Amino acid sequence: MKRPQDFVPSSPQPSFSPQHKKPKVTDTSATSHRDEDSTSAEWTRVERRKGKKARRIAAKHDASMPRFMYVNGEIVKRKDAIHIDDVRDLVLHIVADSPPPNWVKIEKPRSIQKVVTLLIPGLLPDFLSLPPLPTSATANPNVPLSIPLPSDSDTSIPFIASTFSHACPTRAPGDQTRMFSVLGTFFQGPISAEEKKKRIEARIASGRAFDKDPTLYLLSLPQMIENDYPIPSYMADVFEKPPGWVETPQPVTESLLLLPLEKQRSRVYAIDCEMCLTEDGKELTRVCIVDYESGIVIYDKLVKPPKPVIDYLTKWSGITEASLAVATTTLGEVQQHLLSILAPKGGPTSILVGHSLESDLKALRICHPLCIDTALIYHHPRGRPLKPGLAWLTKKWCHREIQTKGEGGHDPEEDALACVDLLKLKIQCGAGFGEFKTDFESIFERMARASGRGGPGSVRGAVVDHGNPSVMHGSKATTTIGCSSDEEVLDGLLQAIPAHEFVFGRFTGLADAMGWLTPKATADAPAVVVPISEPSPEVLAAAQAKLDGHLVSLYTSLPARTAVVIFTGHSDPRRMSALNARKSAFESAIKSGKKAEDIDRSEWWTASDGRELEEEVEKAKRGLLFLGIK
Repeated sequence: MKRPQDFVPSSPQPSFSPQHKKPKVTDTSATSHRDEDSTSAEWTRVERRKGKKARRIAAKHDASMPRFMYVNGEIVKRKDAIHIDDVRDLVLHIVADSPPPNWVKIEKPRSIQKVVTLLIPGLLPDFLSLPPLPTSATANPNVPLSIPLPSDSDTSIPFIASTFSHACPTRAPGDQTRMFSVLGTFFQGPISAEEKKKRIEARIASGRAFDKDPTLYLLSLPQMIENDYPIPSYMADVFEKPPGWVETPQPVTESLLLLPLEKQRSRVYAIDCEMCLTEDGKELTRVCIVDYESGIVIYDKLVKPPKPVIDYLTKWSGITEASLAVATTTLGEVQQHLLSILAPKGGPTSILVGHSLESDLKALRICHPLCIDTALIYHHPRGRPLKPGLAWLTKKWCHREIQTKGEGGHDPEEDALACVDLLKLKIQCGAGFGEFKTDFESIFERMARASGRGGPGSVRGAVVDHGNPSVMHGSKATTTIGCSSDEEVLDGLLQAIPAHEFVFGRFTGLADAMGWLTPKATADAPAVVVPISEPSPEVLAAAQAKLDGHLVSLYTSLPARTAVVIFTGHSDPRRMSALNARKSAFESAIKSGKKAEDIDRSEWWTASDGRELEEEVEKAKRGLLFLGIK
């Protein structure tokens, strides 16, 4: 909720009443010829009716400001606190035409011009002098908490305390041992029943048209660009080939039409590559190609990297120093052999199948036009932009386990055959196979269909975030702005807000100062458990002051009747992450064949550790929500 006007910085609204009409303006430069003999005459420019109507509507909205009101009676009925998807649905109700939520009431929601949503991890209750969550059986921990005014408490972020009257507890998504992505949950939601029916009908019609043809699942050019595929130059001028790269030649359509019908169909091959880490980064060290029709391996080579290997990444690649010592094949030789397979002389271009195939193509340094990606034709259970793992897909849909060698790494032949089986199963069962009962879509797709305001396609959305949001949660937005600091996020928000009805931004400086941000584990940089330490008071105070300044600058620039939605997403995740890392290390050791007595007792995972993990997960899921309208 928003503070009374005494505490909110705002510009005075212009008064407007029928008794004080704006005088008409005489334009002495406007002339009109009544007839050939008439002379120039001055005419009075009359304001257009549409302009008058727009100003009357604006004045009406300004005279009666919209506002948020929590419905405590509905909140106490809930089993949990307000979820992140509830926050998403609230935004969609204001911006689009989604049903109204029952836990918060919005007076005059159509008077709201814009919605600015901010994710600020690290904004803890202690910083606002909020009381601890009640533990009494008679008190509900999910109802909004009253925020003390800055003059009444030692708040470290005075903007929040002076602007919002209440903080509503929220709960991040997850299960008993993990917390799921807050961003993924906010930006992805289930489609409506009507939209789902349309999609099912489209899938059925599409499946009939292609009739068991693998080309049904070829990636389109926009899909390849969105998923960072290296694109051949004749498809689009969006990828500049560095030295050492090749591309599959463009086939001559006229010559293909002269071939017998049975030879006009493209051959399909599954491919999987393994890489090791060299002085120049990751390099190809093994490639395996399997024929789709027969399941026979037609090419399997160890590849000698051009530079010395500094990490064989055996846990993932399965490559060891001894196995690579006998390799003599170079990357250039692999490329030439693959081009003979992908673009056979006089025949159609072959189709490549793989899992996250863009990574294999980058390792091979080949641009190829016809690609099928099992990470995209099958869905992750939590929806886009998440991609399912190959081992999980194979176990879920093919009912067999792969990649079970533990520290021995992956087998590229096994992975390629899994891709073959998954594609065959998809073709056999239809386009909807491997997708979950509840289809998901981006909030921007939902906004694009909104019939309110200016009609479908009129709602413009922007994402301003660290990194490259255009390939993740902002892929469907009208505008995305990638940033490397909170200062850039603020500048991006100020730039995006005037031209968009919905704008999302994320400030991470406070969470970073508190040590919450850690790099994600990769094949060449496994997760490292960092000791938990608290920042010095000086570092924390500087981060809080910087955040407060950013929020004041942003709020001051907002136009009237802008809804401000701020949520923290979660609490401190470090203890939860450390326990999960210990659990994963212990389970990996057991899977690799080690006995418990061979493992240091301090590294064991016990039942008490499991209970502690569940407690830490529940703590980490706690967050706060602030609602207000300027």
